[in-house]
Amino acid sequence: MTIDDPRPDEVLVRFTATGLCHTDLEVAAGRMPTPFPVVAGHEGAGVIEAVGSAVTGFSQGDRVVASFSFCGTCRNCLRGQPAYCPDHFPLNFGAQRADGSVGFRDASGDPVRDQFFGQSSFAGYGLCRPSSLIRVPGTSLPDHVLAPLGCGVITGAGAVWNVLEVFPGSSVAVFGAGAVGLSAVMAAVAAGASRIIVSDIHRSRLDLAVRLGATDVFDATNDAGAETVRELTAGLGVDFSVESTGVPAVMAQAVAALAPLGSAAILGVAPDGADLHTNAFALLEGRTVTGSIVGHQAPAVLVPRILALHGKGLFPLEAMISTYPLDDINKAVDDVRSGAVAKAVLLH
Repeated sequence: MTIDDPRPDEVLVRFTATGLCHTDLEVAAGRMPTPFPVVAGHEGAGVIEAVGSAVTGFSQGDRVVASFSFCGTCRNCLRGQPAYCPDHFPLNFGAQRADGSVGFRDASGDPVRDQFFGQSSFAGYGLCRPSSLIRVPGTSLPDHVLAPLGCGVITGAGAVWNVLEVFPGSSVAVFGAGAVGLSAVMAAVAAGASRIIVSDIHRSRLDLAVRLGATDVFDATNDAGAETVRELTAGLGVDFSVESTGVPAVMAQAVAALAPLGSAAILGVAPDGADLHTNAFALLEGRTVTGSIVGHQAPAVLVPRILALHGKGLFPLEAMISTYPLDDINKAVDDVRSGAVAKAVLLH
């Protein structure tokens, strides 16, 4: 495999750690609109090795967290909502530059898509746009802790803060205790929620949720979910719910668990064509349902906020991370699929 020199508006990043996300698994299984051959990976952390001639604000040797790609000029980007850029899917899932080119070549000289979410960080090196990078100067956190900030962590935390706007004393139910759901738990704790209820089908993840601040947990293997949440809240339901499983039936439970005026954030990626069914009459009581992508805010704003909270001991994300050498990626995939770990991070 060979890689081009960075263009004037690009930087070359040497990746040292990369989170393994459910989206990567969906791409590998052919269930996402990403053409092959492609190098996946979209939760990278590393060091800038070279800087294009037109790049400002970044220098060789800077430690960075890589996140997704966006155009930077559309209305949503200019509003500070780059995740909703109209070019989000062609740039990130298309794994190519805006002009359709790529920077990788295989041994035969044929092109390989290398711009998956602006980074393709399963590779040791990647060509990135500066707008997709967040400098992390001064932090003592190792790269394997920084890496998941680029997607999973900000997805869960940002939904709690920016979409639901969880407030002190409120109640929150989190459906699914993977990396996204556990990040929502930590964000709810930081926001001052007084009741945080978490459901999952894996006991180890529920135990971890308690360590991170959940007040109540339950096994969802044979549990509809909403009924248990209502039992735990004296029949009232919760002010907010977060769904991170991607299962439409669970999404429906997240809505059904709401109290009047409650809000549900749907974060999981459901199969193409899946429908969400809910009680239309119940929505008349002021309940709202919304989707959210990558934290509903620019990563350059969200990542420093999380790092600042971590420095105060309020966002201990390393508790959910398990590391694997890159050569053990298949073992990491198996452990993620089985639920044995909450967040696997590959070390280059």
